[in-house]
This record gives sequence, C-alpha cells and structure tokens, in this order.
Amino acid sequence: MDRVKNSMQQVQNPIPKVLNRRAGANSLEAEKENFERSQAVSINKAINAQEVAVKEKHARTCILGTHHEKGALTFWAAVHRLPLSSNAVLCWKFCHVFHKLLRDGHHSVLKDSMRNKADMTDMSRMWGHLSEGYGKLCSIYLKLLITKMEFHSKNPRFPGNLMMTDKQLDEAGENDVNNFFQMTVEMFDYLECELNLFLAVFSSLDMSRSVSVTTAGQCRLAPLIQVILDCSHLYDYIVKLLFKLHSCLPADTLQGHRDRFQEQFRKLKDLFYRSSNLQYFKRLIQIPQLPENPPNFLRASALSEHISPVVVIPLESSSPDNEPSVETEELVDMDTALQPTHVESKFDNLFGTSSASDPFNFNSQNGMYKDDKDRLIEQLSRDIRALKEELETFKAESHRLCQALRGRISELEAELAEQTHLKQQALDEGEFLRAELEDLRRRREDTEKAQRSLTEVEKKAQANEQRYTKLKEKYTELVQSHAELLRKNAEVTRQVTVARAAQDEVESVRREMQEKLKEAQEESQHREKEQSEKLQILQRELAESREQLGTLRASITSSQQMSTDLSSKIEALEQDKGGLAEAVTQKEAELSVLGAELEQLQSTLSSERESAVKTAEALQNQLNEKESREQALERQLAAERLALLRSSVEEGERIIQDALARLEHPAHIGCTSSADYLVSRSQAALESLNRLQAGRQQYLSDPTDVSELLRAVAQLAHLVGDTIVQGSATSHMAPLEQADMLSEAVKSCGGDALAFLRLLKEEETLGSADSTVLREGLARITSIGEELRPKGLDINQGELGDLVEHELAATSAAVESAAARIEEMLSQARAADTGIKMEVNERILASCTDLMQAIKVLILSSKDLQRDIVESGRGAASTKEFYAKNSRWTEGLISASKAVGYGATVMVDAADLVVQGKGKFEELMVCSHEIAASTAQLVAASKVKADKGSANLVRLQQASRGVNQATASVVASTKNGKAQIEDTETMDFSSMTLTQIKRQEMDSQVRVLELENNLQKERQKLGELRKKHYELAGVAEGWEEEEGTGAGC
Repeated sequence: MDRVKNSMQQVQNPIPKVLNRRAGANSLEAEKENFERSQAVSINKAINAQEVAVKEKHARTCILGTHHEKGALTFWAAVHRLPLSSNAVLCWKFCHVFHKLLRDGHHSVLKDSMRNKADMTDMSRMWGHLSEGYGKLCSIYLKLLITKMEFHSKNPRFPGNLMMTDKQLDEAGENDVNNFFQMTVEMFDYLECELNLFLAVFSSLDMSRSVSVTTAGQCRLAPLIQVILDCSHLYDYIVKLLFKLHSCLPADTLQGHRDRFQEQFRKLKDLFYRSSNLQYFKRLIQIPQLPENPPNFLRASALSEHISPVVVIPLESSSPDNEPSVETEELVDMDTALQPTHVESKFDNLFGTSSASDPFNFNSQNGMYKDDKDRLIEQLSRDIRALKEELETFKAESHRLCQALRGRISELEAELAEQTHLKQQALDEGEFLRAELEDLRRRREDTEKAQRSLTEVEKKAQANEQRYTKLKEKYTELVQSHAELLRKNAEVTRQVTVARAAQDEVESVRREMQEKLKEAQEESQHREKEQSEKLQILQRELAESREQLGTLRASITSSQQMSTDLSSKIEALEQDKGGLAEAVTQKEAELSVLGAELEQLQSTLSSERESAVKTAEALQNQLNEKESREQALERQLAAERLALLRSSVEEGERIIQDALARLEHPAHIGCTSSADYLVSRSQAALESLNRLQAGRQQYLSDPTDVSELLRAVAQLAHLVGDTIVQGSATSHMAPLEQADMLSEAVKSCGGDALAFLRLLKEEETLGSADSTVLREGLARITSIGEELRPKGLDINQGELGDLVEHELAATSAAVESAAARIEEMLSQARAADTGIKMEVNERILASCTDLMQAIKVLILSSKDLQRDIVESGRGAASTKEFYAKNSRWTEGLISASKAVGYGATVMVDAADLVVQGKGKFEELMVCSHEIAASTAQLVAASKVKADKGSANLVRLQQASRGVNQATASVVASTKNGKAQIEDTETMDFSSMTLTQIKRQEMDSQVRVLELENNLQKERQKLGELRKKHYELAGVAEGWEEEEGTGAGC
C-alpha cells in the first residue's frame, strides 16, 4: 500500500505538466504563425499593383504588427518577396506604407530597416533612370525615406512622427550651439527632400482636371499626407532653432541659413495653399496656412509672433476599416481557444482513451476527463491572451486618440494665439479707423465747403464760358478781319512796289504838271484880270444905263411924245443888254470850267505833296531803323563780350571747383608734392592776379578790348587750381598741425577765388571786385610752404644728441602728465558718478593708469639701452658725434619718442571725454592700439643697434610686452564697459503700435545698411591712410636713400 501511495504521489503531477508544456509551445507557434499569416495578408493587400490609394485599415494592421512584434522583421520578410524593382506602382505603395511605419510604428522599425538601406539606395538609383511616371516619383520618395532614416539615426531623440516639446528640442541639441547649427542644416536637407517629393507629385498630375477624385490621382496624392505632417513639424523646429542661433551667433554667419529658409518658406507656403484647395485632402486632413511673410530672425521679439502650424486629422471611430481587423482578432482567438482540444486529441491517439486500462488514472473514478485545475489554468491563459490583445488594441486606439487630442489642443492653442493676435490687430485697426473717421469727418466738412465754393465757381465758370463764347466769336471775327487785312496788306505791298516803280514817272509828270499849272495859273490870272476889267466896265455901263433908265422913266411922264423914240432906244438897249448877259453867262461858264480845272490841279498837287511827304517819312524811318540797328549791334557786341567774359569766368570756376573736388577723391590721398614747387605755383598765381587786375583796368577804360582780361582769367584759374592741388599734395607729407593749416588754407583760397570770380561775372560788380582776400590767401599758402621747406640743414649735426635727450625727456614728461591727469579724472569720477557708470569709469581709468606705468618702464628701459648703445658704439668719439654719424637712426628714434608722447596725450583726452559721457569708446580703443604701435616703433628703433645679449634689451622687450598687455587690458575694459552701459539701455516696445514698430524696423534696416556702407568706406580709407603713412614714414626715415646707397655699394 505504501508503494502504491508513493506511486500515486509521484505520477499525479508529471502528466499535467507535460501536457501544459506541449500545449503552451504549440499555442505560441500557432499564434506566431497566425500573426505572420495575418501580417502577410495585410502587407500584400496594402502593397499591390493596383493604382489605388493604400487602404488605411491595412496600413494600420501593419503598424499594430510592428508594435506587437516590437520590430519590423516580419514586414521586411514579406517585402523581400515582392517584385519592387519591376513594378513602379508596387514600389510607390511600398514607400507609402514604409513611411507610415517609420512615423507611427514601433521605434525598433528604424533599427531593423537600416540594414536594408543599401538596397533602397540601389533601387532609388535604378528608378531614377526613368524621367516620367511612377519611376521618377519612386526615386525621389526612396531618397526621402533614406534621408529620414539617416536623420533619425543621427538624432535618436527625435521620434518618427517628429512630435516634440520645446524642452525636448533643447535637450536634443544638448544646449550646444554647434549641435543646433548642424541640426538646422540636417533639417534643411530633410525638408528639401519633402518639398522635392511634393513638387514632383504635383508636376506629374494634370491640375486642370479633377485628378483628386480619380483613383490614379488619389494613389499619387495619398503619401503627401505623411509629407504634410513631417513638413509642419520641420518648419516649426527650423524657425525655433534659427531664432536660437541668431541669439548666439552674428547675423552674417547665418546669412546662408536665412536665404535657404526664405526659399523653402515660399515653396512650402505655395504647396500648402495648393494642397488645401484639392478635394481629396479636404475630407482627410486640415492643412494649416503659413503667414504672409517669413519671420524676421534679426528681431528677437518676432519669436513671440510665431504660431506653430498644426495639422489636424479628423477622427475615424466609425470607419468601416476597423471591422476586418476585429474579425481577424476573433479568428485568432477562436484558433487559440480550439488549440487545447487538438492537443488533447493527439495525446489520446498516442496514449489511448480507455480510462479503465490506466491504473493510475484516478479521474475516472470521479467521472472527469481532465483535472479541474488544469482546465482553469487553460481558461485563464486564454482570457489573459484575449485581454492582452484587447489591451494592445486599446493602447493603440488610445494612443491615436491622444495624438488627435494633442493635435486638437495645439490647434486650439494656435487658434487662441491667432485670435489674441487678431484681437490686438482689431484694436489697433479700431484706433486707426477712429482716427481715419475723424479725418474723414474733417474732410467731409472741407468737402462741403469745397462743394459750396465749387457751385459758386461753376456759376462763375458758366458766366466766364458765355463771355468766352462771345470773345471767341469776336476772336473769329478778328481773325477773319486780320486775314483780310493781311490780304489787303499784301495787295497794298504790291501796289506800293508798283507805286515805287512808277514814282519816277510821277515825279516827271509832277514837274510837267507844276509847269503847266504855273502857266495855267498865269493865264487864268490874266483872264481873270481881263474878265474882271470887262465886268467892271459892264457894271459901270449897267449902272449908267440904269441911271439913264431912271431918268427916262422919270421923263416919260413929262414927255410921252418922246416915248416912241425912247422905246426904240430902250429896245436897242435891251438887245444890247441881252447880248451883254449872254456874254456874261458865257464868261461865267468859262470861269467855272477854269475853276474846275484849277481845283483838279490843286487836288493833284495836294496828293503829290502827300506822297512826297510819305516818301520822305519812309526814308526818315529807314534811316532811324538803320541807326537803331547799329545801336543794337553795338549793344549785342558788348553783351557778347560780357558773355564771353562770363563764360571764361565760369570755366575758371569749374577749374577751381574741380581742383577742390579732387581733394576729396580717394586716389588723391596717394599724391605728394614738395614745398618748393608749392611756393613756385603760389607765386605764379600772385603774378597772374596782378596781370588780371591790369587787364580789368584796361577793359574798364576801353570795353571793346577784352582779350587781355580773358587770358588773365584763364591763367589765374589754372594757377589757383594747380596751387590748391599741390597744396593738398604737400600737406600729405607735412606734420599733422601744419598739414591741417595748409589744407584749411588751400580750401579757403579756393573759396576766395570762387567769390572773386563771381564778382567778375557781373557787369555791376566788375569794377568794384576786390582781390585782397584772394591775395592774402595765396600769400598765406606761400608762407606755409616756406615754413615746410626742408630745414634739416639748419640743424647742426652736433645738435642731434641733445635733440634725442630732449625728446626722450619730453616723452617722459608727457607720460607723467598723462598719468597725473588720469589720477585726477579717477578722483573726479568717484566723486561725481555712481552705480554702473562709476564702476565702468574706474575700470577704464585704472587700466589707463596701468598702461601709463608700463610706458614709463618702457621709456626708462629705452634710455638705459640707449646709453649702452652709445657707450659700445661711439669708441673714441663723443656722444654727439655718434648721433651725428648715425643721423638716420637718431631721427627714427626721435620720431618714435614723439609718437609715444603724442599717443599718451591723445589717449588721456579720449578717456576724459569717455568719462564725461561725451566721447566714444572706440576712440579710446584706437588710441590704445596706436600707443602699442608707437611703443613697438620705439623698441624697434632701439633694437636696431643693440647687442643681442644685452640685459637692457631683454628688459626693454619685457617692458614692451607689459605695454601690450596693458593695451589689451584697456581695450578689454573699454569693451566690457561699453557692453554694460548698452545693457542698461534696454529697449521698450510695449507702447508702440504695429505701424510704429514696422517703421522703426525699416529705419533700423536703413541705419544698418548705412553703417555697413560707412564701415566699408572707412576701412578702405584706413587702408589708404596706413599705406600713405608707411610711404611718408619711409621718406622721412630715408629708406629710399639707404636703398639707393646699398644698391650703389
């Protein structure tokens, strides 16, 4: 019994364990086989040769498969069996599915796919040989996928869907500007590949038709959804990284980044706009719109205006694409549930089903085929697997929902920021519109006033128009009458010509008529006398007859007897009377005829007199016209002489103005001249001025003779211009003070010459033009030239030694004075300034004090070295003889000492202005550099004749290094002080409107361009000045002569 119990205890547990192990292994293999089979089905359905878009449910199954498998080995195993190299549509859909896996699949997809990178590169190169169709698109898409894989392998912190927070973006760059710079370049390359695919797809479609509703068009457009998602994140990260780089690096260094961003911004904005208008994208994705203008990276505050583009994908919870996956999961569960029955049947076939033949089967006694515990375990295992699958599905769905919600939140935040920005813009526009409304109201009032005045003006215009119409009619009448008068004038002119031709004949006829008239007058006077005598006789006889008739009538009454006699006498008398009356009437008729002839002759005579008077008047007018023409010619000749003088004077002004303009030309800086030649030119100009005065006096005494004055003006202009140019060229070689005096004298002389010539141009001021000022200017130039003549021969060779000692002592005194002034300024600054200004001033003055101390040590070391040089080199000669023997070296030493003392004085003045807040920090830095250069010149001059092993030479070199360090300290303290002061002057733009900020931004850009232009010009000027200084220093030190002497030897 004990043995049976032991057997039962030993056999009770092993059989279920064996069964459970075999059933579990078979179930895992079956699950894996079902998974691979379902993945292969989904991959084959997603990647096929049909020119239709990839269905979302098949792509989602592939994505869930990578999460289930935690890799992409199954995917690549299925893809390797597909003929991707022979079918372009198949390769295109593979790229689409693989892009989705890289974005939404498991993070191990990238690692499993890198081993296939070489095959993808070869495939891209192979499809690149095709220039159209899907072949070209496949080549570009494969390049994009390869770039994406390389980017994520180099930057593992970036997830496949590129969704990161700003904090994660900063951590990806490890707060290193070099990493950010390199990351920005890689993102530019990444975005460039995305845009190339975008452009290639659009260029392969016929956009004139509705290609987005066709299956072929949707097949090409479907991958662009992933491209849009990538581009939105890349654009956002590039903008943020560029702002970060501009805050750390100078703008010139990032010019290439800005240019590349500008180009990609224009392309991306255009592609987003074109995509948003396609019907296919409107129901699948909400594409953001980029701002009108790219961000201004040169303005740090523009980062707050940047709005991250958010792409929104609508939720698809009710999509029928989810149903097949559910069926697949149910089928998997059914297979899993039926698997234990199949295993159990195999076990029965091997070991038999008779429970009675098994002496150790104690379950038969209870009527059970299987242990309750094992069944419970299997049931729980199935439930756990089902719950795991449901959990994975729920996780994937929740992950997708979270992404959609995050996108919605980002969209709402962007909309909120945009609404806030629009609200601010609306407030600004409201203020602007209110101002415009007030302006419009004022304009309306002005318009009403103008309208009222316009009506009045219109009424006046109508009246004026009526008046104009009447005037126009009168004008037409006048024009017609003027035309008629012109025609009549032409006829009269012709008649006048005929009359002039016949005038000679009229003169002869007039003479004849005058003679006839005289004869007729004499004859008529004679006849008149005879007729008057006869008339008087007849009148006397008539009176006598009347008297007799009266006596007869009186005597009729007394004597009728004698009536017959008297009647007969009366009849006879009456007959005589009738005859006499007839004779009187005949004489009267003849007299009337003669009177008519007389009147005709008188009228002819009067007309002839009038024509003669008119002819005389015409001749007199011609004579007057001739005299006036002669006077006009004389006036014209005088005006031409004056115009000739003016043109000559204007030409002289241009010559002098050209000479003055040449003084400012950069090429003139390299021109030099001697003081002797300048003196000769100025003296010649004075002589020409005397000649001009003589020519002017001659012209004033005889205005017809202007030739001498013209020659004198031209000669004076040329000589004065030459004097100006030569004076400026001479100033380039003169000492600083005398060079300034000469430059000022030359420019003043040019202005005086122009003023004098302007007086000569006008006839009113020609006689009163005074040349005293011009003469004084030329005399001043002559005196300066005399002072600039070489005086080297005036100094004895023995005085050079004393001059060296004097200059070194003067330099020491200048440095001591500068140090004392700095100490005084330091005490004043401590008493007057506070805060940062006092700290900056103390630091700058302390560094200047250290520099002065270093210069003192340098000068003392230079003096000691000079003594060693003189003692070792003079031999039996004296110190003065040594300096006289080495005069060139001595002059160089003197020049270097003067430069050091002058530099110290100028630096103290610059420091004083900086402390007072009136100077520039740059002047102080430049003075420091000049002092360093001057001390280097002094060291070089002292080092020329020193022994290499001299201890004083070593001390001098150490002192020189101390001066350089002190100079660097002055420059560093100046820069730091300038930075501190500039940091305190913060800019506040909070109260400015958008228009004011834009105006300030444009003004700043203009100022930057001006400063860059001025900087370039000043650098060129500095280079020319240094070159000229080197040449002049060479001439002053006698380098050319020494070279000539060396060549001669």
